[in-house]
Amino acid sequence: MDIADIPVLSLADEGPALAEQIGASFRTHGFAMVRDHGIPDALIARGWELTRALFALPEPIKRGWHVPGIAGARGYTPFRAEIAKGASAHDLKEFWHIGRDLPAGSPLAAMMPPNVWPDLLPGFRETFTELFAAFDQAGARLLRAIAVDLDLAPDWFEPAVADGNSVLRLLHYPPVTDEPGGAVRAGAHEDINLITLLLGAEEAGLELLDADGIWRAVAPPPGAMVVNIGDMLQRLTNHVLPSTTHRVRNPEGARAGFSRYSMPFFLHLRSDFAIRTLPQCIAPDSPDGYPDAITADEYLQQRLREIGLKM
Repeated sequence: MDIADIPVLSLADEGPALAEQIGASFRTHGFAMVRDHGIPDALIARGWELTRALFALPEPIKRGWHVPGIAGARGYTPFRAEIAKGASAHDLKEFWHIGRDLPAGSPLAAMMPPNVWPDLLPGFRETFTELFAAFDQAGARLLRAIAVDLDLAPDWFEPAVADGNSVLRLLHYPPVTDEPGGAVRAGAHEDINLITLLLGAEEAGLELLDADGIWRAVAPPPGAMVVNIGDMLQRLTNHVLPSTTHRVRNPEGARAGFSRYSMPFFLHLRSDFAIRTLPQCIAPDSPDGYPDAITADEYLQQRLREIGLKM
């Protein structure tokens, strides 16, 4: 398997150089890798410990935290519930979603349900509330670099993501047996959101479809975070920043008997933010592909129907 030649950048080097480097990586791959992201190692370790404990619970207990009718927005989503757009087999994964806690009386509350907290796991709420905030801060730093690369004011994204519908996903891919119908851990897909920040990609399996049509492994060094463009940012930039197709393939040999865990943070726009193409991303040879604006929530609901989480 070819490995994607993605540079590892330091998020501590904030400034024009980082903006240029991260922009170049996104334009080439739709992906970047960053170290020095500011999320404490001890906090991440607590998160992994609780993630493993959560998914080790009996299925009936986990299903007690599944909330019907909210398209998996919060709490537990059972194994094989999600399907990649256009795929014929459901993904071999189960997951848990943690969202933003909104202030009382927020006008966004109708679009962002309250969190579900498993009462059997001491420290779960405290740990993942802290992790959510840490991911949020890292995401804000990345968005500043992206804004500068796009010739926007460094703080351009701040109001666009204020109280945004971001989601921290805890993912468990159980050991793989012989699967009929071509089922894989995560079928080829693009992310819906603005950008995705991912921890846990050191375990082999994550692959991106490069511009040359070849699947290449994404292999970050220990502790580094993988970041990729989502469809909302692709739309906002008229495909200047591409949302790259990626997947999680099934392991082979002895590794098939092991679980895989990962922790993506899907950074979203405000639900009521109107996605309109940035003027600087329109040119005579690249006309506006999205002349009609759409709110972030309208776009999200449309995509949730496509991946089988909403009817």
